[in-house]
Parts: sequence; structure tokens; C-alpha cells
Amino acid sequence: MTKSLFFFADRGFNYLLVSPTGKMSAVMEQGIKWRGFAKIDKWQKYIDVKVVSKATESDIDELEGVMSPIPIRFIDQVTALGHVSLRFQLPTDNESFIGLAVKYRTMSNLVNNTIIPTVREQLTNTGYMFAAQNYISGEAQSFRQTFEEQLKGGTYAVNKIEVKDTIFNQIEEIKTARTIKEIQTSYIVEKILKNGIPKRIPHELSENNIIVSQVIVDKIDLEATFKQRLEAQRDESAKRQLEQQMIETAKAEQQRIVAQGERDKAEERVNQEKEQVKALIAIETKLKQEETNKKLAAIALETERLNAMKQKVTADAEAYEISKKVTAGITPEVKLQMELDRDVRVAAEIAKITFPETMIMGGNSKGGTPLESLIGAAMAKQLQTTKK
Repeated sequence: MTKSLFFFADRGFNYLLVSPTGKMSAVMEQGIKWRGFAKIDKWQKYIDVKVVSKATESDIDELEGVMSPIPIRFIDQVTALGHVSLRFQLPTDNESFIGLAVKYRTMSNLVNNTIIPTVREQLTNTGYMFAAQNYISGEAQSFRQTFEEQLKGGTYAVNKIEVKDTIFNQIEEIKTARTIKEIQTSYIVEKILKNGIPKRIPHELSENNIIVSQVIVDKIDLEATFKQRLEAQRDESAKRQLEQQMIETAKAEQQRIVAQGERDKAEERVNQEKEQVKALIAIETKLKQEETNKKLAAIALETERLNAMKQKVTADAEAYEISKKVTAGITPEVKLQMELDRDVRVAAEIAKITFPETMIMGGNSKGGTPLESLIGAAMAKQLQTTKK
């Protein structure tokens, strides 16, 4: 009789105790507990629910809830079958647990009539928020996260926006008008906000404080036609990428040829400019040399002219001296000797004259030069003076 007043609470279970007076209490910890004359309802604390099919492996005996693949329709009308694995935990406070135990009466009723339908509904709702094309393009993690959030806190209230994108054909010729290739339709799902917070629609799990401990999306099996379209898109994309690479290669080759031609043209232009510069430098050098020679010749001529004038002045001075002496009464013999000495000195001075090797002067018809004519005139004048 004493033993029946106590019971042993196993780990992993919650217990609902209903006394003969109708008072209810909960036991959530393991060990030996007082029961008195109360009736005990045993509830498993953790509930495992999983989609079981040929595509997944599982031990059915260890599961509290078994589901078939869940039909999903994405926002772009692509259908799929969802495979998920979930773990739930009963409420941790006495009041919520007692309310749940009274409401659902048995574990089977809770699992099959509440948890599994809610999981199906939330996975379906999550599918409406994503496009299949986006799901396979990198949003799988976001899909799983949204599914988990809706299980934990309630369904998101959303608005669906349809967007149409017109794609035109490429212009083949300048005068050809562009034509529409296709019109692509996409959808944007926006969460409805209330005071800056996403609006939620409660469901049975959130209302009964059932804890979502684990959410795993094992697989989303897309419809066969979509897979075929993906393969076609993949092949078309690969072909387009190959063609694009070929075009880029051809453009690169064309640019290389043009660049090489420009390089050769530039090199030839530089070579020709070098030759032109060399020719111009040679011409300028020659002109400068000729200009220098002309200046040197002019300087030499002026020097010789000054020397000739100096000689003439000296000769005139000597002649003037002799004439004065003669006038003063010099004998004919002395005069003759003086004139002879003068002529010898003049001849000696003339012999000292150095004429330039290059003279830019014209001669007269008899073959003489102006300088020779000047000297000859001076000598003739001297001889005339002597005869007098």
C-alpha cells in the first residue's frame, strides 16, 4: 500500500497527475515522486517527426511521428516533394504542460492531429515564399531558416508582387528593329510589417508553447520537368559561355593584331623620323660650316686689305720723304740710289704679303685680281712720281 503512494519518474518523460478530487499537477523531473492516490498520464518529453520514403533512411521504431513526402508548390509554380526531420519538446512550465495534456489527452492525438498537420502547412507556406529557381541558386539555407521561424513563431503574413521582365532579341543590323524574345515573370514576396515587426499568424505549436528543438530539411525533390528545364538551361548556358569565350578570344586576337600593326607603324614612323632628323642635322651642319667659312673668308680679306693699305701708306711715306730730299737738293746719283733702295724695300714688303688660300672674289677679263690691280696701280703711281 505504501509503494503505491510513490512512483519512479523516468528520464525523458513528463507526468500528469490527477488526484481523486480532480486537482492536477505535473512532474517533469526524474526520480521517486509522491503520487498519493492520483492517476498518472505519461507523456514523452521529446517528439521526433520525420518524412519517411525510399529517398530517406530512418528507424521508424524510434519515431513518434512518421510523414510521407510533403507536396510543395513554389511561387513560380514549380512543384516539389519536401523531406524534413524535426524534433519537438513539450512545454517546460507546469501550466502549459497541464493545459496541453488536458487538451490533447494522448501523445498520438498531439502528434498526428496537430504536429504533423502544422509541419505540412508551414512547409507549404514556406514554398510559396520562394521561387524554385532561387532555391537552387543559393537560397536553400534561407528556405530552411524561414521554415524554422514559421514553426517557432507563427506563419508570416506576406504580400506577393509579380514582376514582368521583357527580353529583346539582339540587333543584327542597324536598320533592323528590335523584337521581343520573351517575357519573364518573377515574383517578390514581402513580409507585412506591423510597428516595424513582421506580422505573424499563430498556429497550434506556437499557441501551446511547444518548443521546436531541431529543424532539418533533408531534401527538396523538384519535379522532373523542372529538372529537365534546368538541364536544358545548364546546357544552353554552357553553350552560351563557350560562344562568349570564343567571341572574347576572337576580340582579343583582333585587338592583338591591331595593336601589333600599330606597334609596327609606330616603329616605322620613328625610324623615318630618325632618318629625317639625321638629314636635317646634316643640312644644318653644312649650312653652318658654309656660313662659318664665309665669315672666316671675309675676316681674312679684311685683314689682307688692311695690310695692303698699311704697305701703301708706308710706301707713300717713303716716296714723300725722297721727293722732299730731292727737292732740297739731293744729287741725281743719291736720288737714284734712294729710289733704288725704296723700290727694293717695296718689293721686299710686297714679298711679305700672305694672300688667303681661298678668296671669294671675281677677277677681271685680263685675269688679275683686285688686290694685284691695287698694288700695280700703286707701283705705277710711284714710278710716275720718280720720273718727275
